[in-house]
Amino acid sequence: MDILACPIDKNHPLELHEIKEKDSVVYEGAIFCSKCSRFYPIIEEIPIMLPDELRDKKLEMEFLNKYKEKLPEKIITKANPWHL
Repeated sequence: MDILACPIDKNHPLELHEIKEKDSVVYEGAIFCSKCSRFYPIIEEIPIMLPDELRDKKLEMEFLNKYKEKLPEKIITKANPWHL
C-alpha cells in the first residue's frame, strides 16, 4: 500500500478496506481513491487496478453485491466507475 497510487489520477495514499485476510495478507478487499472516488477490488490477493476501459464490469458488480454489507457506503453507492 505504501507504493500504490491511483492509475487514473496518481493520488497517494489510497484507502485499504479489508474484508478477508489469509496468512496476514489481504485475500479479499477494496482499495479506494478519495480524489476520484474509484474503487479497485482485491480478489484472491490480487488488486485489480486497471483503467476503466479494461475493467470487467460483471465481475466487479458481483464483487460489490457479494460484499455490500462489509464495504463502506461510499464504495457501494457512490464509487466510480460503477456502484450499486
